[in-house]
Amino acid sequence: MDRRRVVRVPASSANLGPGFDVLAAALSLRLEVEVVETGRFAIETDLDIARDRRNLCVRAFERLHPSTDFTFRIRSEIPLSGGLGSSAAAIVAGLTAADHLFELDADVFKLACEVEGHPDNVAAALYGGVVICADGEVTRIDPPTGLEGLLVVPHEAVRTAAARAALPAEVPMGDAVHNVAHVALLTLGLARGDWELVGRGLDDRLHQPHRAHLYPKSAELVRDARSLGALGATISGAGPTVLVWSHYEQTAAVAEALRARAAGWARVFRVPFETQGADVVALG
Repeated sequence: MDRRRVVRVPASSANLGPGFDVLAAALSLRLEVEVVETGRFAIETDLDIARDRRNLCVRAFERLHPSTDFTFRIRSEIPLSGGLGSSAAAIVAGLTAADHLFELDADVFKLACEVEGHPDNVAAALYGGVVICADGEVTRIDPPTGLEGLLVVPHEAVRTAAARAALPAEVPMGDAVHNVAHVALLTLGLARGDWELVGRGLDDRLHQPHRAHLYPKSAELVRDARSLGALGATISGAGPTVLVWSHYEQTAAVAEALRARAAGWARVFRVPFETQGADVVALG
């Protein structure tokens, strides 16, 4: 009785421009879940989330062990909508807690992908850094020193289902080639710490143009990011949050410009890229 684990999991931004359903990066906003063996099931949280077994964290936990005797205390800095991987973080937290409590040595990544339905946010949440998801496996690189992120989080959300429905079933060969080239530029730029390549590599033709009508102010900000002093910007996941990429020397000035642009419709956060993925601490 009274076994306790605290799991902390980062937010994540998927796609990173041209890397649709392939690339993602962890960001230093965190979900914290404390799981305590109290002899009863309960969820304690101030968040607007399910407080029964529909809760994503609990559903994930129950993939490995019944939750009957456990209380889940859930706190989060991650916005619940907007494309910042809040669901992936909850799933990874639940699975990690159960795996650690019962020493199961489970394949947390595989199980998390099954619950979430796609690997990109899950991989970044679990492993941290920048991840490349291909062939059911994850390749991870550390974000280069000096790279910083700013998030512009609109007050109005966009439904993920609407964002998915906006995508065409087929794309022109030229757009596919464009994205292959820019994923190559972006990953090489991140590996080298080459800011020019990173900035060039952020351009996308597969998903952002098709969804721009769902979040016109976010789309406009992506187009204008370079003129504000940033390396560039991407729509985070299905949107409408914008991830603005910056070199640390320009970040303060970019943040000021973004706050002026976002006044009245969005919040701006200075959020570093995160190298640390999910971590767990035993308290009992």
